[in-house]
Amino acid sequence: MTDAIRRAVYEKYIAPTKAERPDYIGVEIEMPVVNLNGEAVDERIAIHTAEAFSAHFGFEPEHHDAEGNFISAKHAETGDILSFDCCYSNLELSFGKAAGLFEIKERFENYIRFLNSEFAKHDYILTGMGINPAANINRNQPIKNERYRMLYHYLHSYPQHTGEVAMRFHARPDFGTFTSASQVQLDVRCDDLIDTVNVFGLLEPYKALLFANSYLPDFPEYLCVRNMLWEHSMQGYNPHNIGMFAKPLADTDELIDYIGTQSIYCTMRDGKYVDFTPVTVNEYFSRDSINGVYFDGETYRTITFSPETSDLDHLRTFKFEDLTFRGTIEYRSSCCQPLSEALTVAAFHTGLKEKLPELKELLEQDNVIYTHGFSAAELQKLLSKRHLPQWLDEAAIEKQLLRILDLAADGLRKRQRGEESLLAPLYRRTALHTNPAKAMLEGIESGIPISEFIRQYAAI
Repeated sequence: MTDAIRRAVYEKYIAPTKAERPDYIGVEIEMPVVNLNGEAVDERIAIHTAEAFSAHFGFEPEHHDAEGNFISAKHAETGDILSFDCCYSNLELSFGKAAGLFEIKERFENYIRFLNSEFAKHDYILTGMGINPAANINRNQPIKNERYRMLYHYLHSYPQHTGEVAMRFHARPDFGTFTSASQVQLDVRCDDLIDTVNVFGLLEPYKALLFANSYLPDFPEYLCVRNMLWEHSMQGYNPHNIGMFAKPLADTDELIDYIGTQSIYCTMRDGKYVDFTPVTVNEYFSRDSINGVYFDGETYRTITFSPETSDLDHLRTFKFEDLTFRGTIEYRSSCCQPLSEALTVAAFHTGLKEKLPELKELLEQDNVIYTHGFSAAELQKLLSKRHLPQWLDEAAIEKQLLRILDLAADGLRKRQRGEESLLAPLYRRTALHTNPAKAMLEGIESGIPISEFIRQYAAI
């Protein structure tokens, strides 16, 4: 990595963590739009509902697709954004930075009540699942704009790269159109940055047990298939771009070195997105030229261009703990939750952030899952599946989960906002050794139709 690029990486990622600022919470919740008649979502209905929402709540439209259709709108006062993510059957609510969780919860529930009252007119519903239950029915086509067209093209390029990397690609490159996440961004101080990344990485296997809510019949062994879909796609061409860090980071210099090993796969030239075979940051900025392709409005064309320092803005990674240019860590591994429990993800992370030293001690001394020779990354994959390894003691896991939840509750009590009550669903899941995906599958196997869970997970 050249000195100039190293400085650029530092200024983009590390410098913001040193700025003095209040602690805020950012919440993003993606949700599937479902046609309750068992048919594909009609994009016109989804778009019309989003437009009605914007008019009702005073959101100003921000972006439209190539045909003039609504993509997103923003509320000037709160900073809240309603948008479609990847396609018109995945709706996202992104909340402006907030000091407390209940102000987000109140607005979220008001928004959901309106959206589902509008969707109900067409026998549609917005529900709380990490996989759209109509994933094999919907069109699963990208929104017609530069970014999503590029992403769809890039993900579908995987057959050209089979054999280039030591990874098996799955055959669902359309996964971005039917996966829904619950993400939270929390401000991080430079002094806490490395511990936060390392400690929350150790937490990932336990999070898989608590928050799994993405079942896809194509991969029946998974309760949380979202992360596998990301990792075994072109997003995982370079494993440093996705998932977990293979080993703990020592300091910010090592984090900068790691960023140099992550790959860039797209940029923009003359207002057009260009995608190309992923190239590590270190190699990218050492080359004189890069070969890529872009869509000219009718077809894809090849292009050769020279790297520019500003291309670093298009480094798109999907780490479970992803350091952003805002001086925040975005926690990305959790599925969308049942809508009545939508704020559990944010509450869990917010509380544990307040108890980082105690969480570090608890997990570094963990003898429940970390004494069997498996790394955190390996355990996260194992605990994302429906059947746990026989060598794991479920009673011991329950006790450790309770310790973790108690720490989160203590951290929220420290904030003196009553937010610890938002963790109640996680205590119930822990006592029952369940999560939303497991509860749904067991219900379906006992004769309850999936339509009942679609409605149940939509309730607030």
